[in-house]
Amino acid sequence: MGKTALLVSREEMLHQAHNILQEKSFQIHEMRVISTEHAVTEARRSIADGASIIIARGLQASLIKQYTDIPVVEIVMTAQEMALLVTRAKQIVSADRPVIAVVGFENMFCDMSYFDELYGIELRTYYARRGAELPEAVRRAVEDGVDLVIGGDTAVTAAGKAGVASLFLSTTEDSMRQAISMAASLEYAMNVEKKTAAQMETLLDYSFSGVIRLDGAGLVTAVNPMMEDIIGKSQKELKGLPVRMLAPLMGEDILNRVLKDGKDYSLFLEWNHTPVFAVIAPVLYENRVDGAIITCHRTRRMAADTKAKEEGGGRRSPSGALPPLVRFEDILQHSEAMQECVRMASLYALSQRPVVLLGEPGTEKRMLAESIHNSSSRRNGPFLDVPCEGLSGEEQRNMIFGERGAVLQAQGGTLLIRDVEELTAANQYRLYQLIRFKVCHGTDIARFRKVDLRVMATVQKPLSCLMAEGRISQDLYYLLSGLELSVPPFRERREDLEWKISDAVRDCCERYGRYHVLTAGAKAVLMDYPWRGNLFQIESFCERLILTAGKRSIDEIAVRGLLEELYPEQSKEAADREAEAGNGGGGVPPEPREAVRIRQALAEWSGSRERTAEALGISKATLWRKMKKYGIR
Repeated sequence: MGKTALLVSREEMLHQAHNILQEKSFQIHEMRVISTEHAVTEARRSIADGASIIIARGLQASLIKQYTDIPVVEIVMTAQEMALLVTRAKQIVSADRPVIAVVGFENMFCDMSYFDELYGIELRTYYARRGAELPEAVRRAVEDGVDLVIGGDTAVTAAGKAGVASLFLSTTEDSMRQAISMAASLEYAMNVEKKTAAQMETLLDYSFSGVIRLDGAGLVTAVNPMMEDIIGKSQKELKGLPVRMLAPLMGEDILNRVLKDGKDYSLFLEWNHTPVFAVIAPVLYENRVDGAIITCHRTRRMAADTKAKEEGGGRRSPSGALPPLVRFEDILQHSEAMQECVRMASLYALSQRPVVLLGEPGTEKRMLAESIHNSSSRRNGPFLDVPCEGLSGEEQRNMIFGERGAVLQAQGGTLLIRDVEELTAANQYRLYQLIRFKVCHGTDIARFRKVDLRVMATVQKPLSCLMAEGRISQDLYYLLSGLELSVPPFRERREDLEWKISDAVRDCCERYGRYHVLTAGAKAVLMDYPWRGNLFQIESFCERLILTAGKRSIDEIAVRGLLEELYPEQSKEAADREAEAGNGGGGVPPEPREAVRIRQALAEWSGSRERTAEALGISKATLWRKMKKYGIR
């Protein structure tokens, strides 16, 4: 049980307390007269002796409240006590409507708003914040022409020196009785709360479920030992953190449903590689939400195929973000070109700056973006990608910057904006503001929210070309141009192309129970094909090829026929290239396409290796190595 201490400035107040306690069962464990200059020291002494509530008055009460964290019950002059003082003051002044000044600390007095009308006086208050200000308060009252001053010792002395009538601020037992009653009620409430908290702590400590308590803002206030084990962090590390930082899939819409609408919610989460089923229930107090309780139950990890099926083949979570699962080691990189691309991407993961991924459709732009996210300091945050192409300016604004847009859903994580050059000028400005100043502008450009996320973007042409064409603003160009990453197409990655074709054919055969094989001629045709759609095109073509193959052995005739049927324009390009490579059977072999691209870029940028490397999306060292390889001077 707690203890109550009474600390006052006058001996007579102790006598009042003694008289009142004869009538009440409430116990005050310590009663002392203290000086104002030692009020805080004396209060700390009482706290050290076990006091959990302090009763005090005026400036002493204010100081104790300011410099300690213990509940303080203030002794406040009651309306009845002030009425007695005002009546005596009228008798002393003997005027029809005397002007009476009340000097002291505001927390000492009751509401005296209607005293003028009730008692036929003009009441003025002169409140001080510190004891040293009391003489100045009296001086102002005297200058205002008051007839009488009501106050403590300091005020009465100052009034006497100024030749103004005064009345000491004496109290009856009424205000002391009221303070003691409030202390008794407070002690009872604190004891009930302690008992309830102890019961709750015991329940949580021995629960087989993980439990998190949240406040009304979604911040963690407590976790039980089971939850510490699930998350892999202690309560000390978790306390005060936003729950969305710990569980990115617990989106803003879910928290709003619980903390604002007062509705429960359940979902599957994964914490520290532990799959759990979580139930979030609001804590309701007097018809308002005062926080939430999250209860987590461990579940068995589902097989990948089953999980994908139950989640609808990768549908978005309630927050709008897919769980980021891809890492650099999952990306096909048998070729030197892709190994260099992944190496640069892994370096970019160390930065917080935006990354721009340049590549044809079907290249691993998203996989690289996701891998950068998973290797960055934001790996525990959400990863979200949004398209820009084919959307109006308003649709872009709502999807990306709106009230429930991607920017707010990706808080603490990474936002990938696909085809950023398709953004309208207004939305490019919003993106510039987002990257440069970490603010999100919605419909009203004058209103914004502070956000914390990393931006990545995909483009189909180098940023320098897009700026030259007027498709991207200069501000956005210079913001984005630092970490640009060019993803090489499969036709420039023969090792990766060969592996992908073999893997796609094998995967389709296993899935459909087929036993087809490609002839050497068929493989040669596939290896020389341009594959403008890269991964997507290779996978869909192999699916069709295996499903419709009439023979176990698939030769180049079958492959060419299907390629011409599905992609007539690309097939013509491939045929022209083969004819050029043959060159009548006796010509000089054509220069590799990569060498041609390098020569063209060097010519375009007047031999500047720095500008050429930037346009090609590679480093200067890589450009120099390739120039030596192809004998380019």
